[in-house]
Amino acid sequence: MDPTHRGPEEYGREADGHAARPRPSRDPLTPDFGQHTPALARTVRVVAGEHLLTVNPVDGSEIELSPPTERPGRPAKRTPEDRAEADHAARPPAPAGPAQPEQLLLGRQEEREQLVRLLARGRSVRLTGPAGAGRTSLLDLVAEDCEDLAPDGVVRLTGHRRTAADLLHDLFHIVYDAPRYRPDDEELLALVREVGAVVVVDDLEFGGADLDRLLDATPECAFLLGATPDVPPPTAESAVAEVALSGLDRAGGVEVIERAIGRVLTEEEANWAGDLWFESEGLPLRFVQAGALLRQRDHLRAEAAAVDEFGVFEDARPFTAPAPADPPAGEPEEIPLPSLGEAAAPAPLLAARLSASARAALRFAVALDGEVPHQAHLPALVGDTHADAALGELASCGLVSPVGARYRLAAGVQAQLEAAGYADDVGTRARTAAQHYAWWAGHPSVTPARVCAEADAVLAALAVTVPETERPAEGEQATSVELARTAAPAFAAGLHWSAWEATLHEGAEASRLAGESADRAYFHHELGVLALCTGQLDRARSELEASIGLRGSLADKRGTTAGRRALALVADRSGDVPGPALAAAAEETPDSRPEEPASPPRGITAALPSAPPTGPTAVTSRPAPTPPAHRGRGGLRGLAKRNLVAAGAGALLVAVLGTVVTLGATSDTDPNAPADTVGVNPTAAPGVGGDDLGGETPGVDTGTGDPGGVTSGPSDPGPDGTMGTSDDPTPTGAAEPSPDTSSPQSGGGPSSSPKPSPSNSPSGTPSTSPSPTGGTGSPSSSPSASPSSSPSPSASTSESAPDTASATAPTGAISSSSTSESSTPSDPLI
Repeated sequence: MDPTHRGPEEYGREADGHAARPRPSRDPLTPDFGQHTPALARTVRVVAGEHLLTVNPVDGSEIELSPPTERPGRPAKRTPEDRAEADHAARPPAPAGPAQPEQLLLGRQEEREQLVRLLARGRSVRLTGPAGAGRTSLLDLVAEDCEDLAPDGVVRLTGHRRTAADLLHDLFHIVYDAPRYRPDDEELLALVREVGAVVVVDDLEFGGADLDRLLDATPECAFLLGATPDVPPPTAESAVAEVALSGLDRAGGVEVIERAIGRVLTEEEANWAGDLWFESEGLPLRFVQAGALLRQRDHLRAEAAAVDEFGVFEDARPFTAPAPADPPAGEPEEIPLPSLGEAAAPAPLLAARLSASARAALRFAVALDGEVPHQAHLPALVGDTHADAALGELASCGLVSPVGARYRLAAGVQAQLEAAGYADDVGTRARTAAQHYAWWAGHPSVTPARVCAEADAVLAALAVTVPETERPAEGEQATSVELARTAAPAFAAGLHWSAWEATLHEGAEASRLAGESADRAYFHHELGVLALCTGQLDRARSELEASIGLRGSLADKRGTTAGRRALALVADRSGDVPGPALAAAAEETPDSRPEEPASPPRGITAALPSAPPTGPTAVTSRPAPTPPAHRGRGGLRGLAKRNLVAAGAGALLVAVLGTVVTLGATSDTDPNAPADTVGVNPTAAPGVGGDDLGGETPGVDTGTGDPGGVTSGPSDPGPDGTMGTSDDPTPTGAAEPSPDTSSPQSGGGPSSSPKPSPSNSPSGTPSTSPSPTGGTGSPSSSPSASPSSSPSPSASTSESAPDTASATAPTGAISSSSTSESSTPSDPLI
């Protein structure tokens, strides 16, 4: 797509960059309800280490463990033809307009031969020189001389705003054919270790230990590094050779000027060039700019309104230098040479004699911190269809210099233009550039690679517009937020992750200032995903939790689901939850997770139900259930809690069984116990003192704690007024007594075990009640037990307990049971 044409309506955009109006429906019955179909979101799948990343610019990127079928095989190295194409892409494009004269490198032959000799021996070299000393031109010549020295040829990289990790990934993608794949650190080091190439890195911005890590990771490579003197030097252990680049001599400076203007200097001009050489310390950039000044002077002398065949000076601002009073006939108008001050800071004077489009391009470059927009963007930014030729004007005057595959303002030009008033409208120019890049980066026809190539300009636009972000009008979006939303997914898909991270930080701040919670949640989600991809689990957790909280307040279900899944993967990677619980953890909000139940207290109270069962069905005491696995960040700590709970539950069950067996062994032998005479429709009556079920009357053996359920049995206390003594009358019409199955000699089940009478001694010895027949309990259970007293599953557990439990049970079990009965309902069959 040509970004100079701002999008036809078939792409969903009007000529002004805004959304197109809805088109009418083809249905004649509903002509006013037509809707424009929005463009589908552009999603890209990227394999990052062991993760599969699906870049989603709408709801947030999805991340998961990469399936084996998605993992790429070992990447293969590029062919020489592919490397040549990659090398061509790493160079800046040729400016539009007339072909520029080739700038020959003068006075650098000795340094050129020295660098080639060191690289041929496998040594890494750092070329140090001030900005404007011709360092980039010398590196290009040396790279051409070393094309056949290494098996993988020459690799050109830019160190401008790059770290050591960024350079390693750039080296990997140039040498290996691995589209949409970003290896993890371990695999990256293994792959770049096999690269054998001459690596040329210009504009290096780091040294010391970081440079040592870069060199150690690539032992088969020889590096040619270009840096300014203010960059930290390499360590002594790195064995990097140092070559300093000085300025040109006076003769070399004069020769540069003569090549620029295409003629020999006059005596006056030669003296002027000598003064400039002394002031500039022989920097070649100053002589290139001085040659441009003389070339413009020649054009002005020939004709003030000169127009070359390409129309470069058609709309140039006329030069208003004073003319002689009576110029000689037939001679060109005399224009004085620039002063020494103007030659030392020539940018304002050079810009004043350029076209209006070139001056507008310079204003955009000043607003973008020295970044010159690509020449394909200049027509849309400037508003002139021929503005792409402005880059050629700037390059021929020495106002811009190549940096990687782009152009920046040359050394010192930024400050000179700012002093001349080119920074007066920085905010307006930056907002215009941000609006253009937001439209362009989100266009379906623009690939992520093209957006990554313009990353420096996009980041510069964000740096200016984000601090000025204000709350937009209803229904609109802040320009800085829109730019970050469209550029961030492209940087992620294009594997330019340093730009991706910087854009996300700028976008989060812009959305906070604009009060746009949905966009802020998106940026926090993306920061969490990025941190997860790079192994920063703590940071990933905090960013994802912030995003989930914001999206929860907005009821954004799809975004919340994406955040939960990413957060569950963080928990799995950090060992907070076991692997099988990963899917379950991804389906709940972390803030709504149930708290892990505490271990129950020692005793029977925690195991008994909170309310007595209704009906005659026997329900014995059951241990507290084991608490479910906590889906939080417990890790091994949570597992230990579950083990403690399980152990406590087991100990509680043993205590319950021991108590039940002991109670059965110490109960009386009354054959007419209420437990054996419970009807099918028992009634409940309040206990003494208004207690509900379970309230026992002092001095009365209620058996079940349910007096209303007794249908037969002794009811006369006798002369002494006390139930259960020897003077109680014998009941008449009683059924044949059932054998007592709760004696220590019997093996009866819990269904026939009555509660201990209050007359039991503290030591646990039961008091004996007279039997109607005067006999003792049978050693076996009565076969005529009531059907309503069938044992429950818990009762069957009690039957399996050893018979010796009643004989060896401690007396403390009885006291514990008595304590619990005062606060909990009684079981009808205990």
